[in-house]
Amino acid sequence: MILPIVLGLMLVLVVLWDAFETVVLPRRVTRRFRLARAFYRSIWPPWRATARVIKNLKLRETFLSFFGPLSLLLLFVLWAALLVLAFGLMYYGAAAYDAKPFPFWTAAYMSGTTFFTLGLGDVTPHTNVERVLAVCECGLGFGFLALVLSYLPVIYQAFSRREVNVVLLDARAGSPPTATELLRRHTGSQGMDALQVLLRDWERAAAEILESHISYPVVSYFRSQHNNESWLASLAALLDASALLISSVDNACARQARLTFAMCRHTVVDLAQVFHAPPHEMRADRLPPQERARLHKALEQAGFQILDTPAAQSKFDTLRSMYEPYLQALADSLYLELPPWILAKEITDNWKTSAWGRITGYTTPIREEDAATDDH
Repeated sequence: MILPIVLGLMLVLVVLWDAFETVVLPRRVTRRFRLARAFYRSIWPPWRATARVIKNLKLRETFLSFFGPLSLLLLFVLWAALLVLAFGLMYYGAAAYDAKPFPFWTAAYMSGTTFFTLGLGDVTPHTNVERVLAVCECGLGFGFLALVLSYLPVIYQAFSRREVNVVLLDARAGSPPTATELLRRHTGSQGMDALQVLLRDWERAAAEILESHISYPVVSYFRSQHNNESWLASLAALLDASALLISSVDNACARQARLTFAMCRHTVVDLAQVFHAPPHEMRADRLPPQERARLHKALEQAGFQILDTPAAQSKFDTLRSMYEPYLQALADSLYLELPPWILAKEITDNWKTSAWGRITGYTTPIREEDAATDDH
């Protein structure tokens, strides 16, 4: 029968092309239908909906953290199952011309044992066509295994590089990172120099996040180690701080702030397109007037000179409108929290805590200036 052979061949091509675009091709694919995209669109919404039902924050984040690695394994299983099914269809179609044809389930069984190179020998190909298919499928099985083994290290390397930059913000911008803390902690004689370096580092970090998450969107679902940190929260804090430095604070970092702002905005806008998350208005103003007054007061006490003029406020609002709708779209799509501009109350940084301290109730008072030298 020709029809099963044609259907099987088409399915093999679809799966192989999807695997090529997902694993090998290092660029964004704009084609409307993709197997991997349909897979994630099918399983992420119910997973996210289930997470919303979980009230305990720690348990919810743990549940969400399982999705990235687990979905990756399930995607490999899906590809393998479809390839086994496709070759099973071709074996079934080829067996119709055999003197002893076998049913479809036997053909699928032979496909599975061949793909995974089990070599049981209880079902063997009889015709030349079946033998050719068996050799092709066996070679494809080896290639698929090599593809999986090469893909996983790349994913985890991209995740590790991203998380290094996120964790480095802990002592520099607080937990969660906020624009107010980031600027407040970079005052003093060498504060502006350190802030300049930080902004330059995050210009590059944002570019790395953009390139890795466009090439491998599954990395976006991998959660950070701490519940109050995420790559999106870090980008939000850098965008907020850059917007302040550009529009409302008299400082020497304005040029580098513009470059960092441009790169971070480019990252959130492009990733919103990857996840088909159209920008929309914030559910609530992240910086209402009373919070803006608190922010200005905190920065003035830290030694910054605030430009509180109508022109500066207009420029500040314009900059916010350029990125906040995309941040909100990504936060809703990936179920991530956006940090505030300024914390409602002082929160202990992650580096100052430990499991032993929380269990025993023992905490050691540590000065801010000791943050870079103390071992936690």
